Amino acid sequence: MQRLLGLDTEYGLYVEGVEVGDLVEQARALICSWPGVWAGHWDYSCEHPLRDVRGFKADKLAFDPQDARYERAPERPLSRNEERCDRALPNGARLYQDHGHPEYATPECRSVCDLVAHDQAGQRVLWRCAQAYQNNSGKRARLYKNNVDFHGMSYGAHENYLVRRDVPFEALSQVMLPFLVTRIVYAGAGKVGVEGHWNRRPQFQLSQRADFFSTVCSVDTLHRRPLLNTRDEPHAQQQLYCRLHVISGDANLCELATALKVGTTALVLDLLESGWTPPVCLKCPVDAIKALSRDLEHPLALDDGHTSTGVELQRTYLAAAQAQFSGRDEETDWVLAQWEDVLEGLSSDPTRLRDRLDWVAKRALLSDFLNAEGLRFDEADPELLQSLDLAYHDLDPQAGLFAGLVEQGRVQTLVSEEAIAYALEHGPRDTRACARGLCVAQLREHIEAITWSRVVFRHNGQRVVLPLGDVVEPKQAFELNELVQQPDALLAALVRKAQGAQR
Repeated sequence: MQRLLGLDTEYGLYVEGVEVGDLVEQARALICSWPGVWAGHWDYSCEHPLRDVRGFKADKLAFDPQDARYERAPERPLSRNEERCDRALPNGARLYQDHGHPEYATPECRSVCDLVAHDQAGQRVLWRCAQAYQNNSGKRARLYKNNVDFHGMSYGAHENYLVRRDVPFEALSQVMLPFLVTRIVYAGAGKVGVEGHWNRRPQFQLSQRADFFSTVCSVDTLHRRPLLNTRDEPHAQQQLYCRLHVISGDANLCELATALKVGTTALVLDLLESGWTPPVCLKCPVDAIKALSRDLEHPLALDDGHTSTGVELQRTYLAAAQAQFSGRDEETDWVLAQWEDVLEGLSSDPTRLRDRLDWVAKRALLSDFLNAEGLRFDEADPELLQSLDLAYHDLDPQAGLFAGLVEQGRVQTLVSEEAIAYALEHGPRDTRACARGLCVAQLREHIEAITWSRVVFRHNGQRVVLPLGDVVEPKQAFELNELVQQPDALLAALVRKAQGAQR
């Protein structure tokens, strides 16, 4: 891909014998159980969640009153780092807790395959935390890579894409909204039921997150969620880049679904930066994503008075990407081929995609179970179906239904065990994440503060800074990695630079 990519995934947490109001405390304990190497002191001074890419600053973020169930006050006031239990890892990732959910943010990646490997590594990290937590506390923790608790709450699986600052927001909105709404036809994780209507006959949806969006654009993520998040936090050169923070997607377990979700979005951003615009727009994107989630074939109203299906709109984006980017590089051609094949399968026979797409795999599992019991979907106990839905996402390799599909060879995988093992220990060599991870591995006792775009060291009483915000291209990353591999020389050079600036 032509840009930096990343995933932030919040995991559902259940601890036997623990009330919902105590989950924040248990999530902290689970993160603090991480048995590997880490550095703390996350640098929150570099974060600006109220800044809007449309050119203003929001007064405050919307807060879901339901979150009060998870926000029982701690026994003593906590600093932000204590509250989040931030761990910067040697692979360039960040591990922390957010509103009672363990969260893993992958390092910046440039390749879709690297990102899938680091997403898989994140699952291994969280599972190791859960096992260590159980050994320490005697309490069994269950982790779910999903987006809904079936009690009215949703938690995020966010994507991050570096985008050129000179792209007008109006163009970004025009290009991305129809795409993000209809992307759920292959990127949805599947869901039993509709929010607020649990007592009705069960209904199967494509997306776990679709029910939770109520507006088109805003900086919010926790309440009054937008389809297009406008937070302006590039973690790079502010004058050159912004970051598209996508919050409308589901957490995927199928590796090919993750790769397709991220790879197609990166290609559509390439189209955007080339000046391309889609020929039509959705009349009401919020209504459209809900309707499409409940019916793959639902006709979506367009602003020109016509209608289109989600698959047809995706074909419009695919055709434009094929025309501009076919033959550009091997990974682009792979994404284009997978995109075309999946759209063809969705048009002809979605069941043949059960080895690649989460919603299809989940629906097939539910159908197999109901057929064995002689039941129809609309006759089954909704709570039973929801328990099976939840079990699909269980990270426990002995209990998770998706894990069982992998063990039986019934879903395609994309990355090798060797690639995942490497991603557990190292950041991608062609991004700045590798250097940041090396700082954690080699110099953590000197780290005073750390964030995506800089590392602050305290060395011999001198405060020195390693800036990472300018490191975007692979050549810059390789040069930085080479420097950081010599930690003593790095610190000495940073001290000389700081002393020179003081003169």
